[in-house]
Amino acid sequence: MSDKVNENEQEQEQQEHSEESARELIKSRIVSKLQDIKSFPQFVLETMRKLNDPTSNVADVAKSLSRDEGLVLRVLKLANSAAYGATRNISNIQDAVALLGYKAVSNIILAASVYSAMDKGLSGYALDRGELWRHSLMVAYVSRHIAQKLGGHVSADDAYVGGLLHDIGKVVLNDYVRFGYGIIVKMVEEQSIPFTEAEVQVLGFDHAMIGDLLTEKWGLPEGYRCAVAYHHRPNDLPESKKIHQPLLDIVSISNSLCLMLGIGIGADGLQGYLYPEPLERLGITDFEDLMADVIDFANEVSRDASFTSGM
Repeated sequence: MSDKVNENEQEQEQQEHSEESARELIKSRIVSKLQDIKSFPQFVLETMRKLNDPTSNVADVAKSLSRDEGLVLRVLKLANSAAYGATRNISNIQDAVALLGYKAVSNIILAASVYSAMDKGLSGYALDRGELWRHSLMVAYVSRHIAQKLGGHVSADDAYVGGLLHDIGKVVLNDYVRFGYGIIVKMVEEQSIPFTEAEVQVLGFDHAMIGDLLTEKWGLPEGYRCAVAYHHRPNDLPESKKIHQPLLDIVSISNSLCLMLGIGIGADGLQGYLYPEPLERLGITDFEDLMADVIDFANEVSRDASFTSGM
């Protein structure tokens, strides 16, 4: 009898060792893949720096931006759209930058830079091509809307960018989630735990952690990184980063609302959760009205998604 018990214990130890070895191998491959992800092109980083430099002028930004024809077309198209009420046709990039403002141009550049990475199918998350992009745009729209409603807690443009980037880590982690999909989903269903927690247990990372590493590599501001890293656990933001709590809370709420409404829900919508604390911290009491607003944004997002992909 004792021999049988010993054999079972040895088999269990071997299995645990094998699983741990597999996890370590997956983790090393994830880190390696992260290193392979290209940063933004140098001219994009240069343009973003100029947009954030109070001493730069419109001519500096326009000159840097002119190095990419696709971005020039995007900026000109937006400047001539009904949303900005241009009274004449704007064909000069410098005039377009002056009309739109630095924040709007910065958003266009960032959206264009991440679009190609997001506009693909992610089978590991059960997302068809374009679904991650549409979900990210929707969260960006809702985040901007909440920031505007709150009137000053967070810049509406910062909220938009935080929402746009929040799920960028899925692009890196997708292949490994697909590899362990069956195990992850089983853990979610049997243990009633969030998908992200199962990701960590199986892979050693979740997509938010990977997104944080990726945005750090890109040299993006800490506020965006916090929104990416903690959007599934907004109450865990370290004390040293509390200045970014309002931005994080807005993105977390927006993501949860979109998942609740089935917008880009994918596999990680399983066991999703809307924390009450972010709502309380931001003083949001009209939750039902907010839900209605989110539904109204659907057509806008479809138009914006088509605008981005059509350029």
